[in-house]
Amino acid sequence: MTTTFLLLALIATASWITTTVSRRIQQLERKADRLERRLGLVLDHFGIEEPEPAGLDGVRELLGAGRTIEAIKEYRRITGAELYEAKQAVDALSAAEPRDTPGSF
Repeated sequence: MTTTFLLLALIATASWITTTVSRRIQQLERKADRLERRLGLVLDHFGIEEPEPAGLDGVRELLGAGRTIEAIKEYRRITGAELYEAKQAVDALSAAEPRDTPGSF
């Protein structure tokens, strides 16, 4: 009987701790999102552009060789970005790169 009570108390305590930590993480994520938005507004107000991460030359070389997946992997390695963010950034780099078209000088 005592073992069952202790086990239930342990489960209840673990559940309470997990819930408390999850709520705190959500609060911190919301706060970080607000701070990022505010920082973006400040940077825009002063006309400051975020500097380009070092090492993007390798990513551009991979894009130029048509190796998009490797470019995304390299971008993630360099910046620590998540997959979706890295794909968006590499797609933006690809769109910004001048294309060699037939008939152009």
